[in-house]
Amino acid sequence: MKKSIIKDALILCLITLVAGFLLGVVHDITLQPIAAANEAAQQDAYRAVFEDAEEFVELPGFDAEAATQAAVEAGYTDDTVDSCVQAVDADGNLLGYVINATDPSSYGGDVTLSLGVRLDGTVNGYSITVINDTAGLGMKAAEEDYASQYAGKQVEEFTVTKTGATADNEIDAISGATITSDAVTRAVNSGLAYYRVLMEETGGELVNE
Repeated sequence: MKKSIIKDALILCLITLVAGFLLGVVHDITLQPIAAANEAAQQDAYRAVFEDAEEFVELPGFDAEAATQAAVEAGYTDDTVDSCVQAVDADGNLLGYVINATDPSSYGGDVTLSLGVRLDGTVNGYSITVINDTAGLGMKAAEEDYASQYAGKQVEEFTVTKTGATADNEIDAISGATITSDAVTRAVNSGLAYYRVLMEETGGELVNE
């Protein structure tokens, strides 16, 4: 009886070890394709907000904590500025920046977007990379009809209205999804806050290693 228990325990241990090994192998196999797919999606988001850019160059020395502090100081205390790339044309000239920002308070949780901003402060638009809101309501934030309200505007920050936009800085809320509209707008404004810091630090010049 005792030998049987020991035998069963050893078999169970072996099965566990083999299963763990196989899971590790599967994880390693899938890790690279997942990373490649995520990078491709991010590049698509960059191109969506800077169609005339030839390439997107990582901003050397980017500090997410310092960048987020710019958003905090502008009043967006819950938002984060996650990363930033420089949008460069075919001649190597800096066109502007793509800033990735997250607001955690959308209806479905986090909303993360890539914001394109030209050197003169004109917003090219945004492309949402993370959103988990309700289809037909908050998910409209990812659609052109809503997102186009931000494009071509040169303002310090946007504000959401439910009574009809009458100024460049006003955004018509999505009907039935004001929470999402507010979250997206906060993420955009966080990106703009960091843009202003970038311009002070770089003078609008391309930063190389």
